[in-house]
Amino acid sequence: MSTPPNILVILTDQQTHSALSAHGSQYLHTPRMDSLVRSGLSFQNAYCASPVCGPSRGSLLSGRLPHRTGVEVNGPAVEPGITSMGQHFRQAGYRPCYAGKLHLGPNPRKGIEEAEGSQGFEFLCDEYPEGIPRQLGTDTDPVWTDHAVDFLQNQGPRDSGSDNPFLLVASLHNPHDICYWVMEWRHFVDVPSGIELPPLPANFQPVTDEPEFVGLCRNRTEYGPEMSWTHDWEETDWRKYLYVYNRLTERVDEQIGRLLGALEESGLVDDTLVVLTSDHGEGVAAHKWVTKLMLWEEVVRVPFVIRLPGAVPENRVDRTHLVSGVDLLPTLCDYANIAPPAGIDGQSIRPAIENPSLPGRSNLVTELQPFLDDETKKGRMIRTAHYKYIAFSHGQRPEMLFDLESDPGETDNLAYRPAYGEILSEHRQLLRQEVAKTADPFVLPV
Repeated sequence: MSTPPNILVILTDQQTHSALSAHGSQYLHTPRMDSLVRSGLSFQNAYCASPVCGPSRGSLLSGRLPHRTGVEVNGPAVEPGITSMGQHFRQAGYRPCYAGKLHLGPNPRKGIEEAEGSQGFEFLCDEYPEGIPRQLGTDTDPVWTDHAVDFLQNQGPRDSGSDNPFLLVASLHNPHDICYWVMEWRHFVDVPSGIELPPLPANFQPVTDEPEFVGLCRNRTEYGPEMSWTHDWEETDWRKYLYVYNRLTERVDEQIGRLLGALEESGLVDDTLVVLTSDHGEGVAAHKWVTKLMLWEEVVRVPFVIRLPGAVPENRVDRTHLVSGVDLLPTLCDYANIAPPAGIDGQSIRPAIENPSLPGRSNLVTELQPFLDDETKKGRMIRTAHYKYIAFSHGQRPEMLFDLESDPGETDNLAYRPAYGEILSEHRQLLRQEVAKTADPFVLPV
């Protein structure tokens, strides 16, 4: 492409990697997201930088790991002085716009806002418009999509490359509503009696002798208390939960269809890079886990689909390369032909897209801080080609090691098996190196 492309980033909230029918799920139907998978490239090993909204979003928009943005828990804005996606693309001549959930600092208002938390974007609407309930994506997503669709419909084909390209982030809320359903807000999804419910996953049972840290998280009653609501659930409750999660994913798929339809009607498809991803995943009953704030595959692995006609292969699935949320910003910069911000932790995946034989990342790190009352209680995960190592800062049995090739459901913790001592040591050392490289305050338990 001789001129920089327009860019549309579609961000869902709490969508696990498997929550697309194109990824093999037979219990939900997501034709609009599936169309992106068919017309672009889907990465099978894409991970969030942190399994909770604010920290992950701070990383998506800055290319930095959470401990380097100042956003390790929900609530804060990215620290001043850190270049954001909106600021960087504005300086490069793009028109950066945002519609939907930001979840970083104060509620941004319509228009370009200089206040803390603005991230340099022009907001097409208030993050939470007056009269729209803050919590439910069922209510917010159609309104946010209205504004994004209106923006796209008013973008005509660029005149010989002279018009400034746009960067539009359409950040939708669902399937995040599952958090409230778990906490017994049941009115917004009907579960018909007699309907066939999804089965429990093969890895439904907790890991044998699970780390004490995980048990502490199961009993958390503040800051992500959803797990505490599941202690008396029976099998039917868990299966209803899976049914509802699938329906909420289908709701956000409808809004994504409206975005893609507006892009096509405006004649912009061939000139627009589209990326679909999510801030983090969802427990989906693996290890009897709901929602987020843990390092299970279902919680940290997310969809990552990229489409650019003529530049990105169609209907291709990449099962090899590792992708982190911090890679989004440098990848967009690469396709826009602008240098990425200095000091970021991410790297562009464009070389691996254009030449799949390139090795790409050798590992990636995901960060966890699940408690507000003790910032030393942390977890870290390092993912390599075949293995995943998890370390927690507190408690008995603080390590887990999984062979994701032979045990993708993470049912067999190898960390305390003598036969895997060498592999465990290698992964400990890899994590130590990453911690040192980024000045991460995490202290390994060994």
